[in-house]
Amino acid sequence: MPMYISLVSFTEEGIKSVKETGRRAEAFAQKVKKKGITIKNTFWTIGSYDIVHIFEAPDCNAAATVAFALSSMGNVRTQTMRAFDLKEVTDIVEDVYELHLDKGALQ
Repeated sequence: MPMYISLVSFTEEGIKSVKETGRRAEAFAQKVKKKGITIKNTFWTIGSYDIVHIFEAPDCNAAATVAFALSSMGNVRTQTMRAFDLKEVTDIVEDVYELHLDKGALQ
């Protein structure tokens, strides 16, 4: 199943109720599980982002649904990316070289 990474930042509203962040994360993970999405890991971080979610979703539409749902609650903003494992990226790189043209063909 495709993997995704969400970089999450608290909104002003979210940071005001930061003591609830663990409870909210657990409740959200249970809720999205009903839609076939599995939150594999959640990390609270310091730096540019406050939380990192790593999750599996059946497709990009499901991943977008997670990001929109999470942001629409008002506690956080998200930036979500598709993540590729070693096998996937190896297959992608092989396809890249199949599409290469020799330099003469580009002139």
